[in-house]
Amino acid sequence: MPLNKIRRSVLILLFVFPASLLGTSIGIAGVINVAAAALPAFPIKLTDDRGHSVRLDHFAKRIVSLSPHITELIFAAGAGSKLVGVSRYSDYPDAARTVQDVGDASNLDLERIVALKPDLVVAWHSGNARKDIEKLEKLGITVFATEANKLGDVPRLLRTAGKLAGTSMQAESAASDYEEELQGIKHTYSDRRKISVFQVIWHQPLMTVNGNHLISDIIGICGGVNVFRSAPSLTPVISPENLVEADPQAIISSASDEFAETGARNLSRRFPQVSAVRNSHLFFVHPDLLHRQTVRMLRAAKTVCAQLDSVRSRQQKDVSGTGADAATRSSS
Repeated sequence: MPLNKIRRSVLILLFVFPASLLGTSIGIAGVINVAAAALPAFPIKLTDDRGHSVRLDHFAKRIVSLSPHITELIFAAGAGSKLVGVSRYSDYPDAARTVQDVGDASNLDLERIVALKPDLVVAWHSGNARKDIEKLEKLGITVFATEANKLGDVPRLLRTAGKLAGTSMQAESAASDYEEELQGIKHTYSDRRKISVFQVIWHQPLMTVNGNHLISDIIGICGGVNVFRSAPSLTPVISPENLVEADPQAIISSASDEFAETGARNLSRRFPQVSAVRNSHLFFVHPDLLHRQTVRMLRAAKTVCAQLDSVRSRQQKDVSGTGADAATRSSS
């Protein structure tokens, strides 16, 4: 059993059984004192990813999520039953499909949100319109804005959701499991040979991510190098000339399912001189896994890591083949 799960089991036993039954010497009174110290102190005061101080006088009981990835995180933190409204396209887990739709990130139904009488709205800092968040706050609704820029931010957001909703035990379990799995991925791929990567998040026009984006973090832990990591904007538009000059060894698309067929053919036709195209190192990762800042990003990371390993393997075979050919020529 992993060490973090053992620790959680010990903590649960400590609170469930009298100290005498556990063979300790702190006594029942000591257990009661420990349990009392662990109880939440109200009001809850946390700072969101805007830098705003947010206060709750009780655990959130009616929550509205303004992004599909936030919906997923709230479920993962054990607070899905407290959701009374979610943004459109909140389709994971299946239970999210039954929650009231409040519009998408660019077209929120503010009247519907207000009618749901939430005691907490969880927003996406970079994805929801600032004016919408401000309108909700002017109406007296508490808004907590979140943002994940690195894979390590996901467990932080899980724990935050747990603190806000009163589901810290479930949130801690999910966060710890995530951290353990992430550490394993980092350890496995930390010494891999670097592969230059162009990440496509949209095809027309060509759009990618810079080094501050969470997807770039995934590329990095897999031993990849984002060729547009120095771009000034988070999701820059790339010209054909930019791509040809960058000449990536691998291209990964997460724009749509269509890339598996038409997208790859279009790139092959437009950029035959690019190394990734010339060597057929064109890959696809589903956007629900790579674009949503959730626990499932680790599945995306494992996929990306395997894809880059396939490039390394192909390169190694090519080098070995070249060496064998040279040896044959020299001996003839």
